[in-house]
Amino acid sequence: MIKIFYRQGEEILLSQSKTEFAAISKENALWIDLLDPTGEEKRAAEAFLGATIQSRAQAEEIESSSRFHEADGIIYANTNFISPTGGEMSMDPVSFMLTKHTLTTLRDIPIRSFDLLTNKIQARPDLYHDGFNVFVEIIDKRVDLDADIVELISQDTSQFSKRINQNEGINEEFLLDINQLQENAMVIRENVVDKQRILGNILKSDLFPDALDKKFSIILQDISSLINHINFTFERLEYLQDTVVGIINLDQNKIMKIFTLISLLFMPATLICSFYGMNVTLPFAEIKLAWVGIFVLMLLMVGAVLIIFKRKKML
Repeated sequence: MIKIFYRQGEEILLSQSKTEFAAISKENALWIDLLDPTGEEKRAAEAFLGATIQSRAQAEEIESSSRFHEADGIIYANTNFISPTGGEMSMDPVSFMLTKHTLTTLRDIPIRSFDLLTNKIQARPDLYHDGFNVFVEIIDKRVDLDADIVELISQDTSQFSKRINQNEGINEEFLLDINQLQENAMVIRENVVDKQRILGNILKSDLFPDALDKKFSIILQDISSLINHINFTFERLEYLQDTVVGIINLDQNKIMKIFTLISLLFMPATLICSFYGMNVTLPFAEIKLAWVGIFVLMLLMVGAVLIIFKRKKML
């Protein structure tokens, strides 16, 4: 699918046909959004722009250190947009191409940041003079959504902390839940840092308009604050993980302590039983009620061991 946003007088119009390129000048083309485009739609956009749009495979093969580059007066940037999917984070790759007047985006699936912007562009055409304005708005919306995701992770972390304080359901499954939340925090931190690197390079580019420097700098400050928040949340999750491991170890030690104490309590009695169980002549063996005395002796031995344990504060 293709969406073409272009200026016509004071309005910004939307077309979803590649044939519309014939009636639009490059100066009026604001944003070309390619959503899982066909080969014909992609070639039509390339012919209109006079430049090659990166394929999906090319964008995904680019290393994190080379997600931004300039060539022939065009800025190329590639990043991933994150969205929660169940208990994990899905990565949605997006490619940006910025020419003098036009922003071109390439993606595979619908993304909320883009959908939010579609109606706003047509409602407030005075805010969007060229493709750079659209790009800044997309990134601004994306950073806000990333902040919402980080807030959700922070809320889950607080809930986990309450469960630990109340000692509710502290087990191996709970430990795995914390580990998954840590993984989500690492994924979003890596993604936000990636955006910070790309935006920093774009801000230093001579192609980027000076009029947007202030707004772009504010976005970068928001990203820095977001990274600090993620780092704090991750450190808190590590602390919770260590606490849960400690509680589980304490519970296991208590179980082992109980088994050990039971074994020690009955060890003297077991020794007496073993002694009188031998097939030899033993004292008092011929007395009919000798077993009563032996039983009492066994109880006395257990009681003595129990008293010793209590005085040693081992119980």
